[in-house]
Amino acid sequence: MIRVSDEDGLRQITIDRQDKANSLTEDMLAQLCEAVESGGAMPALLLTGAGSVFSAGADLEAARAGLALSPLWERLSGAIAGFPGISIAALNGTVAGGAMGMILACDLRLAVPGAKLFYPVMKLGFLPQPSDPPRLSALVGPARAKMILMAGQKIPADEARTWGLIDRIVEPANLLPEARTLAADTIAAVPAHAQAIKAMLRR
Repeated sequence: MIRVSDEDGLRQITIDRQDKANSLTEDMLAQLCEAVESGGAMPALLLTGAGSVFSAGADLEAARAGLALSPLWERLSGAIAGFPGISIAALNGTVAGGAMGMILACDLRLAVPGAKLFYPVMKLGFLPQPSDPPRLSALVGPARAKMILMAGQKIPADEARTWGLIDRIVEPANLLPEARTLAADTIAAVPAHAQAIKAMLRR
């Protein structure tokens, strides 16, 4: 359900549970954590999904059983945010719920034209993971963050791009090639140089 491949300096992690809209179980969440954490020596990290949805977030039954409150979500987003190279989310479709934490923690976000982004924590009665609201607010500003987290709005990819939540909209056939192109300079660089630039951007 979580596929990992390493090629030419890039670790690609693919969520593949298409019959359940790539929703995440606890085991899948743990696998994602391990895949990101063990890939620290790679210059680039690419997160994507199989099929037409990136991820619907937590599997509904698993969420009701406690997954929505699992520390694994924060562990995952922290591992992505701390990745020393460049991290790119290639959204092959809609992203929802806890899966938003993954893409908020990435350095760059690409999306196909029909993708939507939403985080229905108000409606479902859950709190977002602690690091998600500040990351979201840093990207789009406090008012737009409230549009997503408090007003429960589904944001289409084109609007998300104008907000700064998505960096580029790419046709499906070009999504992964475009992500690899964006990672190319970092992959070709001396790792310490790339890490120094990323550290300067965090100040």
